[in-house]
Amino acid sequence: MTTSAFIRPYRAEDRPALDDVCVRTAHLGQDSRPFYDDPGIFPVIFAAPYVHLEPELAFVLDDGQGRAVGYILGTADTARFAEAFRTTWLPLVADRYPEPPGPPRTRDETMAHLLHHPERMVLPELAGHPAHLHIDLLPPWQGHGHGRRLMRTFLQALADRGVEAVHLSMVTANTPARAFYDRLGFRELDQVPRDDTVTYLGRSTKEPV
Repeated sequence: MTTSAFIRPYRAEDRPALDDVCVRTAHLGQDSRPFYDDPGIFPVIFAAPYVHLEPELAFVLDDGQGRAVGYILGTADTARFAEAFRTTWLPLVADRYPEPPGPPRTRDETMAHLLHHPERMVLPELAGHPAHLHIDLLPPWQGHGHGRRLMRTFLQALADRGVEAVHLSMVTANTPARAFYDRLGFRELDQVPRDDTVTYLGRSTKEPV
């Protein structure tokens, strides 16, 4: 692992690498491929629409040789993003991942259901944290301060746009991720209704990271 890694804005040619990072970190921070018939749905939900709709808020960790080995991306306005997801992004991918005809019965169908319901992202309890984000790093690049630097870059970009607070949702069972977010100043948003499987965290964009 080279020490010359650095953070830079996302470029269109990074898309395959972003998809790969997303797939290899999508199952509780680990590789999703052993658990899903088509893990390619993960970047279609959690990475590609962001770089398609708001590429200016996408940043990557470059390994020093031009390859993205981690990323942070998101939106400054979740409600606006959900609408654009519905009208602009979903028509591009819906044929590949059709909505299940009934209640999801498999892990893959659960993901397809999420894809077809972007309005799930918009909760009135999150109005005070209008932005949201996703951050992922390949395992060899974790634990070296790169995640903190990615977060600092993203929060500064939000602050520069006048966005005062951001949230994220995470699988509650992913305890290493929770420890990471706690270290970076995120706090649980208790007012958000949820089941035990998902936790919502938020923080100001102006506090130091």
